[in-house]
Amino acid sequence: MIKKYSVLICVIISVVLIVIATFVYPGGSLLNKNSIGFDWSKNFISNLFAAKAMNGSYNTSRIWAIIGTVFHSVGYGIFFINMSKKIPSRHATTVLILIGVATILFNFLVVTPLHDIMVTISSTMSLLGLFYITVFILKTKLHLLKIFCIICLLTFYYTLYLYGSGNWGLLAIMQKVSFIILTLLILGLEYFTKQEDFKQIKPVEQKIQATNR
Repeated sequence: MIKKYSVLICVIISVVLIVIATFVYPGGSLLNKNSIGFDWSKNFISNLFAAKAMNGSYNTSRIWAIIGTVFHSVGYGIFFINMSKKIPSRHATTVLILIGVATILFNFLVVTPLHDIMVTISSTMSLLGLFYITVFILKTKLHLLKIFCIICLLTFYYTLYLYGSGNWGLLAIMQKVSFIILTLLILGLEYFTKQEDFKQIKPVEQKIQATNR
């Protein structure tokens, strides 16, 4: 039972802990160093990880945010590994397993001073994994998930564009929007897809062999 719902359990624990972290965050943001508390439209999740809040106070939210991020990493990692077992492609399976293991082992490093580089690495891995999954979802009859996958990828790309362009005001909002959409998609893929949904898809390896005959 725990194994079956491990992704959901990790996501719920992660969200609860991060929400608690936002309630106990002392205050301060890029736009206003003297603000009180966590403002969802102005603060970034990364503000919860620092030893000191942006207003200079001891950051009481840090421990909650760190533990929440660990559960987040484990849940997402298990998701990619589980999806690798459903998709009938040796290449895609290998990629998703590697992404899943790397997510479990390294994704939580976003809470360390390596934050910026780890955001880049973890975002790239997640996008790669979602791209592979989306390609195979588009070949199934799961039409609602097809739309959801495309929306999620576009939202993810746009959020990364804002990050690269330094549009911090809008990025603070899109970070949460992207996180919510991605989390809902992962839960949808985890619990509303099964191996049989992909069985009608001819594995890429078989297509290559058939072409060479």
